[in-house]
Amino acid sequence: MHVGIVGGTGFTGGYLIDALLAAGHSVAALVRAGSENKLRHAEQVQVIAGNIDDKEALKALFSNADAAIYNVGILREAPRKGITYESTQYQGAVDAIDAAKEAGVSRLLVMSANGVKKPGTRYQETKFRADEYALKSGMDTTVIRPSVIFGDPRGTGEFGTQLRDDMVRPPIPAVNFFSGFNPKSGPIVIAPVHVEDVASAFLAALEDESTYGKTYELGGPEILTWKQMISRVASAVGRNKWFIPMPIPLMRLAATLFDWIPIFPVTREQLTMLEEGNVADPAILESLTRRAPKPFNNGNLSYLNHL
Repeated sequence: MHVGIVGGTGFTGGYLIDALLAAGHSVAALVRAGSENKLRHAEQVQVIAGNIDDKEALKALFSNADAAIYNVGILREAPRKGITYESTQYQGAVDAIDAAKEAGVSRLLVMSANGVKKPGTRYQETKFRADEYALKSGMDTTVIRPSVIFGDPRGTGEFGTQLRDDMVRPPIPAVNFFSGFNPKSGPIVIAPVHVEDVASAFLAALEDESTYGKTYELGGPEILTWKQMISRVASAVGRNKWFIPMPIPLMRLAATLFDWIPIFPVTREQLTMLEEGNVADPAILESLTRRAPKPFNNGNLSYLNHL
């Protein structure tokens, strides 16, 4: 297949391109100015210059495509730069889906996120609305909703690296988030999923007609608490870490005052989603990839020692 991808220069996008090319597919990627050096296998990929709001570029991207992938998401808005959840996660998806459909593309895969819903945070709602639009588009659509993704970032941002840099490396105790005010009653739980497993799920779904019209929530093989994840990152880089308890309501108060500052580490919406947890049945991922998912352990976190 010839696959047009929006969002091919980021962390997960690079692994999607790896998987597609390795399986013998050809790829066209939308690349905004300044991101050319972030594209994996640039010599093998058809590069279409443009932004997600460039309808002519989207038309060119999908002109000869058999399938379309929309893989755009942001963790934080920058309204002054025109970067919002609405513009990137919803309207960008709508424009790409419309362009692909007008070009005659029948197959569509959408990268969403586990836990999206309506009503929810703005992040969750825009992703959810994009999923709905895709599933109602009349195309053969599959929506993939992974939990928190980890793996070698290869020069981009990534969950394990962020935990290492923000929680493990600083010479102060790590923060142990929990919901409510009792650490024992409200632990934060997440099922981190490896980026190669997510890419494999996309590849497996691409040509599998049984996935049409379906949504898949992907999680790794273990449900871990926030403290367990930080402890595993610390172990992977050979450190011991002390913890201080931090109730999310207290952190939310601080975020209310300071999350407008770009360097503040977390927003109120991120805290809300963290408190909700992010887990999924690992059997769903295994049913797509036909292999056991990779755990969040020392072996799969070894890249943290080389960054």
